[in-house]
Amino acid sequence: MPIYEYESVQDGEVIELLRLMKDADLPVEDPTGKGRSFRRRVSVFGVSGGAAVTTAPSSGGHIHSGGCGCGKPRGSCGN
Repeated sequence: MPIYEYESVQDGEVIELLRLMKDADLPVEDPTGKGRSFRRRVSVFGVSGGAAVTTAPSSGGHIHSGGCGCGKPRGSCGN
């Protein structure tokens, strides 16, 4: 089930609810019982990370281990 964000029309408080897609635009009951109205917000999913990218030094050719990348048995392609 997707998570949807809803914003209070009265005070701008944002809440998140797990709802079925078919129920996304149905009215939202105020979780605090204050009778506020909520409207669905357009939310954006973002990911960031600091993963390092490492590359292996070039060996000038390719390695045969169990089978070649060309699909032939080791050593049979001439490389």
